[in-house]
Amino acid sequence: MSNPLIEHALQQARATLLDARSTGTGWIGKLSASALSTATAVVALALAKRELRLTDGQHDRLIEQGLRWLATHANPDGGWGDTVRSRSNLSTTTLVWSAFGVWPDVSGIYQPTLSAAEKWLTERIGAFDLENLAAKIVESYASDRTFSVPILTHCVLTGRLGLGFEAWEQVIPLPFELAVFPPSWFAALRLPVVSYALPALIAVGFARHFHAPSANLFIRAVRSLATERALCVLGSVQPPNGGFLEAIPLTSFVVMSLAASGRADHPVVKRGLEFIVNSAHPDGSWQIDTNLATWVTTLSINSLAATGALPMTEPEKIALCDWLLRQQYRQRHPYTNAAPGGWAWTYLPGGVPDADDTAGALLALKSLGVREAKVNQAAAAGVKWLLDLQNSDGGIPTFCRGWGRLPFDRSSADITAHALRAWKAWENVLPAPLQRDIKKAAGRAVEFLRRTQEPGGAWCPLWFGSEHEPDESNRVYGSSRVLLALAETKLGWEAAARAIHWLVRAQKADGGWSGGFAAAPSSVEETALAVESLCAALECRAELQADLKPVIRRGVAWLTHQIDAGTWRQPTPIGFYFAKLWYFEELYPVIFTVAALGRAARVLKN
Repeated sequence: MSNPLIEHALQQARATLLDARSTGTGWIGKLSASALSTATAVVALALAKRELRLTDGQHDRLIEQGLRWLATHANPDGGWGDTVRSRSNLSTTTLVWSAFGVWPDVSGIYQPTLSAAEKWLTERIGAFDLENLAAKIVESYASDRTFSVPILTHCVLTGRLGLGFEAWEQVIPLPFELAVFPPSWFAALRLPVVSYALPALIAVGFARHFHAPSANLFIRAVRSLATERALCVLGSVQPPNGGFLEAIPLTSFVVMSLAASGRADHPVVKRGLEFIVNSAHPDGSWQIDTNLATWVTTLSINSLAATGALPMTEPEKIALCDWLLRQQYRQRHPYTNAAPGGWAWTYLPGGVPDADDTAGALLALKSLGVREAKVNQAAAAGVKWLLDLQNSDGGIPTFCRGWGRLPFDRSSADITAHALRAWKAWENVLPAPLQRDIKKAAGRAVEFLRRTQEPGGAWCPLWFGSEHEPDESNRVYGSSRVLLALAETKLGWEAAARAIHWLVRAQKADGGWSGGFAAAPSSVEETALAVESLCAALECRAELQADLKPVIRRGVAWLTHQIDAGTWRQPTPIGFYFAKLWYFEELYPVIFTVAALGRAARVLKN
């Protein structure tokens, strides 16, 4: 493939990404509509309307529009996936099926939809009885109660698991009384939910206690005594716009649980309802989250930087830099007790600082190269924040240090690799003590990556997956992100070489990549990620030209064909959110393509 063809495709991709930027700010992006979010929002609105005896027509309209959207967007097999492009799954199909039970269907127009859903559930779990359904939901999430217990609560509140005490007995009690302890104790207390699901622990746990208190008189008394204080904690971590983590499902679970348990007039319910109403789309759907603006902005900046000099004027760079600096947290966060210095995925009040977004912001500020004194100070705080987050195993978790038991709190290869890139990007300009800390932390991080690399050479990521893989892990994403970090930092080359070998073997006959070796169509996101990392490896080791250039050329040819065909902007559900919920982001294919073609244009010059 000639370089002019790559340059032409790169110019088109870069122009598309630049055009997607919002005026005066960074990139906002657009998340997929979600059947799961829509189902939980509908139930929260319906239960709040019933308990508060609301007579305005707004809630009725939103509920009816939501149910129509759900019926319209069922999959051909009768079930629902998390997005309109996702496979049907047990959790989302159960939640949607339940949602139709909360609102009278006077004309029976939804009966065919319900019959098809029940047929899908029967085929999925075997005998379609309520006890078996509850058991299968719990089994799906093993010891992690983050999502299984809220799903069952949702089903009980809609009457789908029966009525009264017996129905509530199918909902596993959550120790919401533990929320009254200092946040620094939570890891030691071994909560049965992940760190960011504290609101669900409190609200859903309280609902279970309210409707079916423990037979153990001591536990019952403790929970009764702790109720008001726990609800105060819940109120204290709710952002002013009412949306916990900006997430519709989490906020909806809180609202429905409190509204149906004698607390419909609680301020948390009022604020949560406002968030749900304000988040509704005109078509009747809800997204999984409001937006990932900070995340997609830093990804966009770093992607454009991969093409060479940033195609921006100095005032544009300064405006973006100032916008990013305003997103850095300067005070301890009330939700996760996170220290100052980090960044969240969004500028909205429901965001929480996390390692992936902090690393992305640090790299973006470095790429922008403006406001040196101000940025250096912010970078020092961000680097220290990431250093302090490092777990004893050398890896980096998402939100909180030391919560290593449940899946979304453990150290992860992809986030560790991202932090490693950020540390090394800033190492030489920071004060000597921080430089020493970075060297030590980087060494521990590389050892963590070596230990977690699979025998075949791949790494499993945490926040991205592939519906087509047997375990739903996206090893192309994980391996490409780690390889990119090791190539850029020139660390851990033996591990990098094994990852290169794995990625080369994972390339499909058409030149693209999916999430791994399963029979699945190539995607723009995964192909671009693999191409970018292999280009970085070639830039690090010129002796790999004979091995890697043909592989890269085939990947670039696949990408440019998608651009020519006009299909390159169609996103794939590769993202995970709260409790492993699928989403897609419309900017991902554009962002990743720009980075891949930018690096490819450099390494394929000859």
